Amino acid sequence: MTTKSKKKSGSPALEELVEFTTKMDPTLIDICTDLGAQTDEAKAIYMTSRNLAKQIVGDRTIEDRIRQRCMVAVGDLSMAYLMHFNKDPVKAGVEALKKGAPIFVDINMVKYGITKMGHKSDVICVMDEDKDAAIAKKFGITRTAAGFLACRDRLEGSIVAIGNAPSAALAVCRMVEHGIRPALVIATPVRFVNAAESKEVVRDTDIPSITCIGTRGGTPIAVACVNELVAIANAKDECEE
Repeated sequence: MTTKSKKKSGSPALEELVEFTTKMDPTLIDICTDLGAQTDEAKAIYMTSRNLAKQIVGDRTIEDRIRQRCMVAVGDLSMAYLMHFNKDPVKAGVEALKKGAPIFVDINMVKYGITKMGHKSDVICVMDEDKDAAIAKKFGITRTAAGFLACRDRLEGSIVAIGNAPSAALAVCRMVEHGIRPALVIATPVRFVNAAESKEVVRDTDIPSITCIGTRGGTPIAVACVNELVAIANAKDECEE
């Protein structure tokens, strides 16, 4: 005959449920560079992953920092080797952030992923700029492409971060051809239709850019690029003080 365990009445105390999920190394916590990590556990988790990425990718150049973060963002070792940097984009991005340049993104997932700390830039989702999808419906184009067209007068000197839509990247490139010059274009759209091709078009412009090769990419990569640029900008501030 089995005896059923008695259930406790009410919810358990918080202390009974709290448990760290990683080794809490004080050294890692102290050196954490992720501005979005607000607690000791978050800092320890991030730096444990980041140190592993450093061992794999190396830490020789400023671009390696972005490769590391992108690899961590998707948990894929190969992503580091798909990243492409054109025309000194890290310098361009850091300078734009220091000026408080706006950051225009294709979808809200990118907007919500970008850290709110360490910079004064407004983060604007272009899908909110084409009210009622008026431009998209008029021309029969995607809402993300239409959103960037709606922002065309504000893109000069901005940071563009596209994590999802190839059509948005192509729209930005078309505007570049007509003389509109963002400070930096981060383009990591994902999909089997136009993703690889759109990033190649971005690389063919004379605008500083960060892209990834092929059909892979996505929101986490675009967010990782922006957030690491913020971290780099703040690290430079610390060195200059």
